[in-house]
Amino acid sequence: MNAFWQRLTDPAQPPMVVAELSGNHMGQYEQAEALVREAAHAGADAIKLQTYTADSMTLPLKTGDFVIQDKNSLWYGRALYELYEQASTPWDWHEPLFHLAESLGLMAFSSPFDAAAVRKLTELQVPCLKIASFELTDRELIRSAARSGLPLILSTGMATLEEVTDAVSWVKAEGNEHFALLKCTSRYPAAASGCDLRSMQVLADTFQCPAGYSDHTVGPAASVAASALGARFIEKHLVLDCESDAVDAAFSADPESLAQLVQWVREAWQARGEIRFGNEASDASERQYRRSLYIAKDLVAGERLTDKNLRIVRPEKGLPPKYYEQVMGRRVAQDIKAGTPLSWDLLTPDVMPEAKRDVMPGGKTGSEG
Repeated sequence: MNAFWQRLTDPAQPPMVVAELSGNHMGQYEQAEALVREAAHAGADAIKLQTYTADSMTLPLKTGDFVIQDKNSLWYGRALYELYEQASTPWDWHEPLFHLAESLGLMAFSSPFDAAAVRKLTELQVPCLKIASFELTDRELIRSAARSGLPLILSTGMATLEEVTDAVSWVKAEGNEHFALLKCTSRYPAAASGCDLRSMQVLADTFQCPAGYSDHTVGPAASVAASALGARFIEKHLVLDCESDAVDAAFSADPESLAQLVQWVREAWQARGEIRFGNEASDASERQYRRSLYIAKDLVAGERLTDKNLRIVRPEKGLPPKYYEQVMGRRVAQDIKAGTPLSWDLLTPDVMPEAKRDVMPGGKTGSEG
């Protein structure tokens, strides 16, 4: 499989961070180029475009169903056709932007919104295709994308588990087994309380595929949390200036914020580590500061240990504190100076043999040769 899929599925690599350019180029090619350069400078792994025309998205009407009626929407009152005209990325920009990205070490791909866009992107030899969350129920689009043979990234958005199952079945029906599913909230901006990031693991387990997160929240917190929860793919919209009139500016990261997100995502992935408890090589220098049993006063041979002459203190050179009650009242076998770490060979033979077996040098028990 191609380098994109190998990178996405490599457990030794941190999550892929993908900068979504969307319509934040504001219709200016120079800004689109600047966004690609800023994505590379921030340390992102890839950039993503959107490949559509207003005609492929909706009808050129300005009334009724074709005007955004949701008063909570960033685009309330806008006609869909005009919005998509403003936000679309001209198709003749794709090839030079992809070449620029690749020259900067970035992978570059896009979201097609119809079969013509799939053909265009396939001709441009993109490493994968992404299906946007609102298109997850578009069987013909998904079948067309799956037939390309490219890995697919499917954003689930508001889809039910049944709808996700349908989409996956359409992909597999075309013989394509390389797909990943993204959890996302199809609101712009999305609230942290609605992210439901634990759903990622359900997607991964149910469909036996990589899972990730498409982040429409403000700030990096959700992306960082998703990384800690095992996301293999993080997508964040990028804008040159969050205060600009760019179409997605309200929920996008500026270059500085994207760089911070990349760093924190990778640190969160590193922090996941392994399932391990103690006995790490990195613990060795710190273990000495744990507590153990020490002789607190000078003792002569035959004297008994008491709470006056035996203490549980730092460092960890003597017997573990769990033996405090067991050795209390025992006799010492020789003269001992204060500050000596207590060990079994300093005590007379009336110490319980099974306790001795727990702590013999080299990890051996008393029953071993």
